[in-house]
Amino acid sequence: MTTMAEVEAPQKTAKAAPESSSPADGRAINQIVGFRLADEEYGVDIMRVQEIILLGEITKIPEVPDFICGLINLRGHVIPIVDLRKRFDLPVRDNTEHTRIIVVNVKNKTIGMVVDAVNEVLRINAEQIEPPPSSIAGIDHAYIRGLVKFDDKLLILLNIEQILTAEEQERAASAGGNQS
Repeated sequence: MTTMAEVEAPQKTAKAAPESSSPADGRAINQIVGFRLADEEYGVDIMRVQEIILLGEITKIPEVPDFICGLINLRGHVIPIVDLRKRFDLPVRDNTEHTRIIVVNVKNKTIGMVVDAVNEVLRINAEQIEPPPSSIAGIDHAYIRGLVKFDDKLLILLNIEQILTAEEQERAASAGGNQS
């Protein structure tokens, strides 16, 4: 099992965010857990991340959307697992040794998100987050909180509150008996 301490080790700061930035200088610093899906880089606010775990045995459940893989028992708590590749209509591929589950808290519910790999924890200034373009092809605009340019890459910052609709969240949580 990978803990947040293990993932936090390779922190990077986006080029425009000086290492000395702090709340004292008036700029808010966001810590983002960066991960990969297909050939793209994504991120989610670290404050939403409970932990990052290895992909293990997932119990399949009937009558749920195909992007809900099933349930896992995480230290006595049953949580639903969402395959982000399927959710975003990306090509499905076999899991590798890098595949991880990011356990997040969404609207007082705990869910796991299957990702291809967790890369790093990034430190970015709030003003570095650009709004998504009005004409985005592919991912539904509601999923995207913003875009961050760093080094030679573009990171898509996800709004995990919008990953599942309210109905999908309720179905997933009730299937797992998930209340927190």
